Amino acid sequence: MDASTLRLGPLPRTEFVKLTIAVPVDVKTSLDRYAVLHSQLHGEKVDATALIPHMLAAFIERDRGFKSLTSKNLKSSRPVP
Repeated sequence: MDASTLRLGPLPRTEFVKLTIAVPVDVKTSLDRYAVLHSQLHGEKVDATALIPHMLAAFIERDRGFKSLTSKNLKSSRPVP
């Protein structure tokens, strides 16, 4: 397999905050399959729960609408000199 076939690369080491979420069964099944492929591609066993924070971060990072709205909100909350 080619590592370029998955959007999520090797997982970085980072500090986490624990959240509890519920996902539909089909999403969990897909996450488990993704974890298997990720493990094969990167040579390090990983389960779906370890992938979720990185997937969410990648999603937020690529969300142009979120970036635009965040940028506008930051600009409007700054005091005018």
